[in-house]
Amino acid sequence: MPYNAEFDDSAANDRARTYQERYLTNWAIVCLLPNMQRTIVGRFRTRTDADGHLRVLRQVMPDREFIVVFDRANESSLQSPHP
Repeated sequence: MPYNAEFDDSAANDRARTYQERYLTNWAIVCLLPNMQRTIVGRFRTRTDADGHLRVLRQVMPDREFIVVFDRANESSLQSPHP
């Protein structure tokens, strides 16, 4: 069967990415920075995965402060409000 080069599956990819962002990566590792700033280092599906990665980060960068958080806003920010 010939390949359809004109088919654009970007909408399906966006839906899949949105699903993944909403439901599969709610655990995050945050690097705490000076002046109350922070940056997300990585997102994980399970708390265990995040804790394992956190241990490695603390060994590699002992001078930085990292925490594991459950990012509930990640899920709710993608939901549309009801009228």
